[in-house]
Amino acid sequence: MANTQKIAFVASDVEIAQDALGTLSARYGNVSMAEAEVVVALGGDGFMLSTLHETESRSIPVYGMNRGTVGFLMNEYREDDLLFRLAAAEEAVINPLRMRATDLEGNVTERLAINEVSLLRQGPQAAKLRIYVDDKLRMKELACDGCLVATPAGSTAYNYSAHGPIVPIGSEVLALTPVAAYRPRRWRGALLPKTAKVRFEVVGGSKRPVMADADGRSVQEVASVEIESWAQVEHRILFDPGHGLEERLIREQFV
Repeated sequence: MANTQKIAFVASDVEIAQDALGTLSARYGNVSMAEAEVVVALGGDGFMLSTLHETESRSIPVYGMNRGTVGFLMNEYREDDLLFRLAAAEEAVINPLRMRATDLEGNVTERLAINEVSLLRQGPQAAKLRIYVDDKLRMKELACDGCLVATPAGSTAYNYSAHGPIVPIGSEVLALTPVAAYRPRRWRGALLPKTAKVRFEVVGGSKRPVMADADGRSVQEVASVEIESWAQVEHRILFDPGHGLEERLIREQFV
């Protein structure tokens, strides 16, 4: 991208991120989100996700610097040469998932998720889910702690912890992964085309309540959840050369 002076710095609430905000703002200036040509997010992966959601109505690139823990979506924190790093950065463009959740009372909630949409049991009993793909019944009943649909960018997060596959960033697929499946015991999930529309129906939801979660934003006691890739929104994430999402996804499989 072109060299730019119009940077909006944003930071998480932790002290180390707030200190970085003050230092970098004094050195490079800090404009509002509305004026910015690029956003620099200071924090961890959770803060990066919230920043991407905050900017989803604008096609503005976001460059993260790690002031958190894992920092999978972040670049190394350095105070020097920021303008050069922004000019040389590689851009990854990803589409979020759209979740449309209907609760037991018929209320509908829509959310976007960059990493995954997950359904999780709310009570002591296993959830029972019916799974449709493109309106075709694929699983009559899955007894489990939950199930999720993950993007390639999110495949190393909760999906990977649930033993789902790491998906290459350019593969145009979604990962459908069960969480602690009880019946059928051997089902490990599926890889679906990015164009697939997944619908979960909760079986016996009043007795076995299930919540739906989109990047940490939850809807309680859902009856059904529809999930699809949402091409109307593009998130532009910047990485230092040689450290982009594709390289990070490959590297995660050898640690």
